Amino acid sequence: MKFEDLLLEIGGFGRFQILILFILCLPRINLPMHFLLHNFLAATPSHHCAIPHQEAFVNLTVEEVLLISIPREPDGTFRSCEMFSRPQFQLLLNSSLQPENDSIIQPCQHGWVYDHSQFTSTISTQWDLVCERRGLNQATATFFFIGVTMGAVVFGYLSDRFGRKAMLLLSLVCSVVFGMLSAASVSYSMLAITRTLTGVALSGVSLIVLPLGMEWVDIQHRTLTGILTSIFWSVGNMLLAMVAYLVREWHWLLVAVTGPCLLSIVCLWWVPESARWLIANGKVKQAHRHLLRCARMNGRKDFAEDMPLIMYAQRIVLQWQHKKPGESYSYISLFRTPVLRKISLCSGAVWFGVAFSYYGMSMNLTGFGLNMYLSQFVFGIIEIPAKMIMYVLVNRVGRRQCQAWALILTGLCIGANVIIPKPFTSLRSVVAIMGKGFSEAAFTTVFLYTSELYPTVLRQNGMGYTSFVARLGGSLAPLVFLLDEVWRSLPEVTYCGVAVCCGSVAFLLPETLHVRLPEGIEDIE
Repeated sequence: MKFEDLLLEIGGFGRFQILILFILCLPRINLPMHFLLHNFLAATPSHHCAIPHQEAFVNLTVEEVLLISIPREPDGTFRSCEMFSRPQFQLLLNSSLQPENDSIIQPCQHGWVYDHSQFTSTISTQWDLVCERRGLNQATATFFFIGVTMGAVVFGYLSDRFGRKAMLLLSLVCSVVFGMLSAASVSYSMLAITRTLTGVALSGVSLIVLPLGMEWVDIQHRTLTGILTSIFWSVGNMLLAMVAYLVREWHWLLVAVTGPCLLSIVCLWWVPESARWLIANGKVKQAHRHLLRCARMNGRKDFAEDMPLIMYAQRIVLQWQHKKPGESYSYISLFRTPVLRKISLCSGAVWFGVAFSYYGMSMNLTGFGLNMYLSQFVFGIIEIPAKMIMYVLVNRVGRRQCQAWALILTGLCIGANVIIPKPFTSLRSVVAIMGKGFSEAAFTTVFLYTSELYPTVLRQNGMGYTSFVARLGGSLAPLVFLLDEVWRSLPEVTYCGVAVCCGSVAFLLPETLHVRLPEGIEDIE
């Protein structure tokens, strides 16, 4: 008897599963509030060089002081990173005659003055992460995703070794601790370290929530489970825009997005360990207790009498097929057999492309002509219909086609905005929103698809490995913005090329539509 058959007997999608999914969706809401927090935490407002002895120009207006102290860009705006070595009073007579002698222009010598109309403070204004220190600003997001990358490896292994629930609880507790320490940072180094550790902790939440819910649901409702769980990510996206709009000071913004983890810790009390994992690891008595609870909540009390015999049979089947005494699995197991090796390599490439393009778009809120809070909110809203459409398509067209074309179309939308002229802001915004929808469709599908590709004994290792590769993509995505110093459109061209190439790799993966979740490596091979 397969585990799916046992689930059908006790209710594969009843009140028990709905309760679990609802509780697991609470930490899911919290994830994008941290993963996309860099947009607001490290936002760089308008700024210019601080002008020394400004009080000496008592007869000049603020605009006139800037005119004689700060050189202008060709579009008439004041430069952010340079100033005149001495006041250019002749510009008061004719401001259009900008000095051609570059020797009188120098980098900012006395710090910067920031526009605080939109942000009370960010880490950019706190530690002057602008101009030549701009790379450190973008590196903050990279440090966070490096932590997420390390966490994917750690929690992928630990959740297969010690169970899903225990590791989810550990990751939530660590998220609260390191999140609050980030808010209390007194130096950039402290912030970088604590944000990295927060990424490690949140990686466990990201990695465990979906498989834990999926392993309690029957085949017919697996897709619905993946889509519903994913929708709460979009809800978190929209909530981030609202929270960031209300909280403009970066310390309190970190507190605001970390606090909800406490609610998730409390609610986790009602979530059981995965019975599928317990059985696969020989912990039949605990699985028996959870399955009995599931049967009672789903109104299958008559089934409880037959449960011991079924559990015994299930244990024998799983141990005989998949788990010899003392046998253990690791990340190396993902590459030992031919079919599993191909799945691991291709799914890793797809995850890299999905994360790289998704975060590339999500962290460019000001590049499409919309207010950044509105962009964040609209990007969150567009994800919901994208998920609804994918729910229909993955069940009709199949996982593989949906995954490949969603990622390819994401790349094409990014590439289109390279060609569309800047003055066409409305058209650029529409194309960007479409691209964000395709990007989220690709992300929604890849979570569902990957959890169906790997067998139970390696599922968390597989999710950990693909999450590791995805976070590499997420880590590199913010740094690609620095390529605009080479060519203004180079970041977008890079995102486009990677998305199209990685989307094409998805055609090499097997289809999993209406296929039982594999229990062991033999089922894959």
